[in-house]
Amino acid sequence: MQTKIVATLGPASLEPGVLRAMVHHGVRIFRLNFSHADAAHFGPVIQKIRAVEAETGVLLTVMGDLCGPKIRIGEVAGSPLQIRKGAYVCLGAPGEKPQETDIFISLEAVQLLEGLGEGMPVSLSDGMLQFRVVKVLKPDRLFLLEAQNGGMLTSNKGIAFPGKSLRVAALTDKDRRDLHEGLDIGLDAVALSFVQSRDDIDDIKAEIARHGTWIPVVAKVERRNAVDDIDAIVDAADAIMVARGDLGLECSPAELPIIQKKLLRACRHAQKPAIVATQMLLSMVKNPVPTRAEATDVANAMLDGADCVMLSEETAIGSYPVEAVRFIQEIAQYAEPYYLERIGGPYRPKEEKNPPKFIAYSACLIADNAESVAIVCHSTTGATARYISSRRPRQPIYGMTTDARVLRWLNFFWGVTPVMSDASIPSHQKRAERFVQSFAGFRHGESVVIASGQATPGMPAVMTNEIKVYSK
Repeated sequence: MQTKIVATLGPASLEPGVLRAMVHHGVRIFRLNFSHADAAHFGPVIQKIRAVEAETGVLLTVMGDLCGPKIRIGEVAGSPLQIRKGAYVCLGAPGEKPQETDIFISLEAVQLLEGLGEGMPVSLSDGMLQFRVVKVLKPDRLFLLEAQNGGMLTSNKGIAFPGKSLRVAALTDKDRRDLHEGLDIGLDAVALSFVQSRDDIDDIKAEIARHGTWIPVVAKVERRNAVDDIDAIVDAADAIMVARGDLGLECSPAELPIIQKKLLRACRHAQKPAIVATQMLLSMVKNPVPTRAEATDVANAMLDGADCVMLSEETAIGSYPVEAVRFIQEIAQYAEPYYLERIGGPYRPKEEKNPPKFIAYSACLIADNAESVAIVCHSTTGATARYISSRRPRQPIYGMTTDARVLRWLNFFWGVTPVMSDASIPSHQKRAERFVQSFAGFRHGESVVIASGQATPGMPAVMTNEIKVYSK
């Protein structure tokens, strides 16, 4: 399958047999959620993944998902409390509770209250409780809220302020610690939660550089601010995650499908991979088959052009982790051929001066015309594979590189199988030809299109400048 599967690991999926089965059904990226554990816990998990990688011969990527500034309320007196629609509660800094107030919600991160005004929405318990500010009792400190719906209010639940800019950095002190410890145990990629601007991406990239290495950064789009600034965030990040859980608190559920489509399109135009996440097959936490709506949702993500789809609770704590992955694979067997049929050939680039994009497009056209069975591309940075993947050819793409870090990044890209290149061969073209000749997946007489770069006297840096139809 061309769409990659990201599976979150947890108690339901840590056994080697389960890991092997998920890899067999298409998982190429394993997500470790640092909201629930730390590097000391995940070290042995990564060792299990590497053992499965060695056993199966399938290159696997380990992504650490940092917790981020998950904002939670404090203790609520009498919790849990049943809140009826139209009820009034107070929200404020600790110590600001009015004597006459029965229900008071405290928030330690008082800077989040700054600028909160009448009419603004407040969401609790992952959106299950919706409030609106009806009166500012003390500017930036204390507010009267009216419940817009009924539900259960409990202590220490997450709170959100849809549409409001928050003066909170995406990278917390805990995240910095988890990042460095995660790099020490072998993370291949990192996901940053609650990104608001490219400054957040620059911050974590500087932190990774201080560790003396490079790994790709996945920006999780969970805030309206991020949606509004998506071009700058896509430019700075190495991949994007459409995190529909928290994003659904910031935006209307009616608008969310269109936001998803726009984000995926922006990523493909920028040659950056996009992950669609949250509640893909949520019913399979308890049931052996998904609902029809869930199956349609997964298929639509593929038809929107997602590079990856991600399973969370389904594989972390669900009763059917392998079955959930298998259903994603089965959906792809129907959705991907229709997607390729619908787009009617590789995507043509916009009219722009962009030689790498047009070379990638040309390689795809030649592969179709020559009825080639695959496209093999070689570049140190992985750029050639990125560009070719963004054109969405019908042929499988083999992305070759000599950099192991780039190799594992390529697992995020639609249709790309990463291949470690033989660095002892000086020519990119010769490395690709050697791979074609030695790879058992290509039969004698079949043609493969090779895209690679060879330096010329006037070229300041090696870039993809050759396309070759190679018959084995």
